[in-house]
Amino acid sequence: MSNRPNFFENVIKSFDKAAALTDFDKGLLEQIKACNAVLRIRFPLKRDDGSIEVIEAYRVQHSHHRTPCKGGIRFSTDVNQDEVMALAALMTYKCAIVSVPFGGGKGGIRIDPQNYSEFELQKITRRYTSELVKKNFIGPGIDVPAPDYGTSGREMAWIADTYTSMNPDDINALACVTGKPISQGGVNGRKEATGLGVFYGVREVCNIPGVMEKVGLTTGIENKRVVVQGLGNVGFYATKFFRQGGAKIICIAEKEGAIYNEEGLNEEDVFFHRKNTGSVKDFPGSIFIENSAEALELDCDILIPAALESVIHEGNAERIKAKIIGEAANGPLTPEADEIFIRKGVVVIPDMYLNAGGVTVSYFEWLKNLSHVRYGRMEKRFTENVNKRIINQLELLTGRQVPERDKKIIAHGADEIDLVHSGLEETMISATQEIMDVWHSHPEVHDMRTAAYLVAIQKVARAYEELGIFP
Repeated sequence: MSNRPNFFENVIKSFDKAAALTDFDKGLLEQIKACNAVLRIRFPLKRDDGSIEVIEAYRVQHSHHRTPCKGGIRFSTDVNQDEVMALAALMTYKCAIVSVPFGGGKGGIRIDPQNYSEFELQKITRRYTSELVKKNFIGPGIDVPAPDYGTSGREMAWIADTYTSMNPDDINALACVTGKPISQGGVNGRKEATGLGVFYGVREVCNIPGVMEKVGLTTGIENKRVVVQGLGNVGFYATKFFRQGGAKIICIAEKEGAIYNEEGLNEEDVFFHRKNTGSVKDFPGSIFIENSAEALELDCDILIPAALESVIHEGNAERIKAKIIGEAANGPLTPEADEIFIRKGVVVIPDMYLNAGGVTVSYFEWLKNLSHVRYGRMEKRFTENVNKRIINQLELLTGRQVPERDKKIIAHGADEIDLVHSGLEETMISATQEIMDVWHSHPEVHDMRTAAYLVAIQKVARAYEELGIFP
């Protein structure tokens, strides 16, 4: 991390660029971008071999204009206060853009989870949670964590169990964290949510004739040549939905290298090859690129950086050939790279809204936990029965039979995953349109990122004004 630009400063630069185009009071703008609370904790871990190790961890609540705060917890040796503050700030703006009523938060534990046993990871997670409880940094109406880099539903289940054991009278205790396994109060569709949201967002931009004419591409996602950096959860599902949507995945890059095939790659085959061999190298029918950073510079229509921050910067931005860049990762472009792409006419779809699928579906999970009712439970059978009656009437009136396969599709009542995907699609489409409206109505705005920040600033500023904090 030390050789990368300061992540939080990059977020501030982008914020200030957009804030300069508003008429809000300077003090209000300073409050919006300030981190409200930063918790840094250290606690001992007794390892399996009997040795003692001190664990460093963070939780940041960036904004309280809406509560609870919301943001993931990552396990990584790169975790530091600057990174967690930057990610928490992005969460504030992200939630505002997609109209999810949360303030931004983020957490991190400075460890490499691969170096610890499952029992050690459980002890770390539970101790971290207990510290958050004691400091009032977690709760259904206070601060709601979620999975992030290096964590999964397993860790979220440990967090939920620890919080519940310390708050036995809280009937909404499961809403203290999202991204949980389905059996522990999770919601169907959460695992693929961020990647699917990336697809929905890029697809909506590709459906706008004016934007596509600007970059010299035809409208629609079909047959677009896509390069994806990172085959983690977000990259894998983004790649999957792009391929299923008709795009051609010509390159997939990972830390050990990249593979290229102009005819297209199947992410599931690549995933299992890497799982079995430990590398994407030697994937059948592909060309191996030893330096994975070179994959970013391949000739393509759409580039999806879905790995680390600051991978595209002033040192390589000029060599990027993609017409559209969809920021699936947090902060993959530096402000200097942004300026280069504005000059080149490249459309950058910003992370602060494009990867909001995770927090959007986390919001749905939070609501499910508070309502104590599974989505679709109340209306699924009713809808199916009504649709079946409609089909029967059509057959009676026309004298023709609807094919059985079509009959099942028409009669189908929405399951939880159908409703979650539908809600996510609506969220991403609405957010895209709102950003585009701001972009096209402000001649001084030259990129989607600035337009997205303007949308976020306006919504957060109005929330503060409505609270009466700034009379």
